[in-house]
Amino acid sequence: MSLVIFQDCSLHLGGKAIVENLDLRIAEGERIGLIGPNGSGKSSLLKLLSGQYRPDGGEVIVPRNVRIGYLPQDVELESEKTLFDYVLSSVPGREAISRAIEEKEAELERRAKEGASEEELTALGVALGELHEELLHFETHYSEHEAKAILAGLGFSPEDEGRPLAEFSGGWKMRAVLTALLYQRPDLLLLDEPTNHLDMPSVGWFSSFLKRYSRAIVMISHDREFLNEQIERVLSFEPEGLRSYQGNLDRYRKQRDEERVLLEARARNIQKEREHLERFIERFGAKATKATQAQSRVKRLEKLEEVKLLEEHEAMSFRFQSVEKSGRDVIVAEGLEKSFGDKTVFSGVDLRVNRGDRIALIGKNGAGKTTLLRILAGELEPSAGEVRYGHHVKLGYYAQHHAEILNPNRTVYDTINEISRHGHREVRAALGALLFRDEDVEKKIGVLSGGERARVALARLLVDPGNVLLMDEPTNHLDLDSSDRLAEALRGYDGTLLFVSHNRAFIRAIATSIWTVDEGRVSVYPGTFDEYLESFQARTEAETVLKGSGGAANSGIETKERSHASSAESAPRRANDRATRRAEAEARRRRNQILGPLERRSAELIRKIDEAEGEIAELTRELEDPSLYADEERRDEVMTALRKKQVELEVLQETWMEVESELEEKKAEFS
Repeated sequence: MSLVIFQDCSLHLGGKAIVENLDLRIAEGERIGLIGPNGSGKSSLLKLLSGQYRPDGGEVIVPRNVRIGYLPQDVELESEKTLFDYVLSSVPGREAISRAIEEKEAELERRAKEGASEEELTALGVALGELHEELLHFETHYSEHEAKAILAGLGFSPEDEGRPLAEFSGGWKMRAVLTALLYQRPDLLLLDEPTNHLDMPSVGWFSSFLKRYSRAIVMISHDREFLNEQIERVLSFEPEGLRSYQGNLDRYRKQRDEERVLLEARARNIQKEREHLERFIERFGAKATKATQAQSRVKRLEKLEEVKLLEEHEAMSFRFQSVEKSGRDVIVAEGLEKSFGDKTVFSGVDLRVNRGDRIALIGKNGAGKTTLLRILAGELEPSAGEVRYGHHVKLGYYAQHHAEILNPNRTVYDTINEISRHGHREVRAALGALLFRDEDVEKKIGVLSGGERARVALARLLVDPGNVLLMDEPTNHLDLDSSDRLAEALRGYDGTLLFVSHNRAFIRAIATSIWTVDEGRVSVYPGTFDEYLESFQARTEAETVLKGSGGAANSGIETKERSHASSAESAPRRANDRATRRAEAEARRRRNQILGPLERRSAELIRKIDEAEGEIAELTRELEDPSLYADEERRDEVMTALRKKQVELEVLQETWMEVESELEEKKAEFS
């Protein structure tokens, strides 16, 4: 059964066509990822699906019994209810039944006092019983236990359930709306960047929940891993229009690449045939003996199709300026504590950042990740302790609130130009890389969207990143391709990096060390994100086993004595274990510090070698084309380019071998 049908549907906003003559069906249980660059129309299409927008042409057909739930990026939630009451009452029809029961009970009491007949009272009692059965049906299918489980999964505490919604921040209100939608179980769930305000634990729970969700989903997300886990079909805004591909995001990319290669090969073959026909017509068209064949070829030439090659969206590009080398010790924090009123966020925190570190800060929302980053950036004073910066340290800091406090009366160009060291050309290059072109650079900051302001804030860092870069959720306003390009640029950044993110693919691509902020503590894990996850899972499983064995323990004096004896015997062993773990952690940190840059350099060289080999193959194919030799100038250009590229490849290969040799030596030392 189709839940939604688009028939010859068109939508235009601000003079731009979002979709034209679109025919599309969304079936029961489909799991669709909606992708495309920022501004392509993804959110607008969701609003069309939800009924918030009406098409300019054609129609959107939704059967009467189909329920659609929609989570927008920006939530406006005004309610006097408590969080728990809001979630329970969100199921359509529940409040109406509760009101009907109250009215029927009041009527039964009133009619009994007025001396109504037994038959009338019986009829009222039967009607009341039927209403209670309806309410029981709701409570069976939409239990309070399930509502509490979803609230807990999305990070709410039991104490939060009784709090008025008005007390919650915007991010937590978004979680409340998401909770209500998951609780309602609509036939079609529309999600616009649902992970933007979720922390890492909540994203993990949410992903597991959606995997069990049997109804249809259409979602937008900049989290590549999250999309890959959830979707089985891609709707992509391409230059040629909205396209549909079966499979997840990785499968879509493969299909798109295969389609591009096939079209290019087809275009080349048709071009060769066209040139062959044209040469024949040109050579023999005037000869009477060849007139019939020439005319036949003219007709064939007219029938040759024009192959339209796939175009690519213009994408953001990032390239950070080279930075001055800092001292080995970049940031040292001792005895850090931060309190807001009577609430202590963290205390007794000692941290050290070394040159070249790439550290991801993860943890629950509200645990203090952003607070810690702001203290390390010098934007916020600690309640106790101190932060010291090393020799030649220059900080660069990107945070969401920076985009909001840019001077609204200044132009985009002036905002970047004021910090540029190299003048007009550098400013235009940085803005162009983030897709601010022509008259865009003269726009006032005050008229820009939130995403555009975030791009301006990022452009400031491209011009002047500093040699220690601190970033708070840098991918929140970026599409998938832009997030990937930012990660690639940060891998090549030659300074030190600390960043907060809940985007697992982004963390995995960059981080060489993980800091977890939780319950007033900051724990340092000197390893990659995957190594951290493996360690976390192992600890969780060990704790589960210990809890399970502890539950079966005997009570009484004998048990206590055994426990005390065991504790006394194991104290030295525990101290030994702690020392061993510290030594292992330090060894891992040193290994990553020394091997990490070499591994990244090796991977970058392999990428460049692959690119060079691909370009050489393309130039070689061009030289194999006989028609090339009719154009001596072009032939010489191709041959010169081929020789240069071959020399470049040899240099790359030699450099890679040297790096690999050094890498193997260092690995052997650690072994």
